[in-house]
Amino acid sequence: MPSVKAFVGLGANLGEPEGQVRRALAAIEAIRATRLLAASSLYRSAPVGVGEQPDFINAVAAIETRLSARALLDELLATEARFGRRRESPGAPRTLDLDLLLYGEAQIDAPGLTVPHPRMHERAFVLKPLLEIAPKATIPGRGAAQALLERQPDPAVLRID
Repeated sequence: MPSVKAFVGLGANLGEPEGQVRRALAAIEAIRATRLLAASSLYRSAPVGVGEQPDFINAVAAIETRLSARALLDELLATEARFGRRRESPGAPRTLDLDLLLYGEAQIDAPGLTVPHPRMHERAFVLKPLLEIAPKATIPGRGAAQALLERQPDPAVLRID
């Protein structure tokens, strides 16, 4: 299979989230047939649309992979599990969240796999780190990431490193 450039969103708000996200970047780099191209800075943001819980630490990684989108997602989910992720309820606090944001220019709508990530265009905590490492990024079916970010309310998404 030819290589595809993909982007992965990382987030954590349990345990030591900064360390979790940094270790997760190393784990992504270790995925078979995959190479880490770039990683954004870390960003702190308040949880969106959920009850009272700790702030999140977020980042975005650019990778090159020869895995299919489904195989890559399976590797990301296995990585989450190794980091202690439990899926108790949507929006629950988490030790690690890895989202397949973009997979080349693909638009995929399959059971358990939607690319681009269905809400990434509404989330400043995804768009800011994405634009840091891919300033000209576009989201298939949505448009330029910079224009999408400019349409968002200005939640506190603070770069921390």
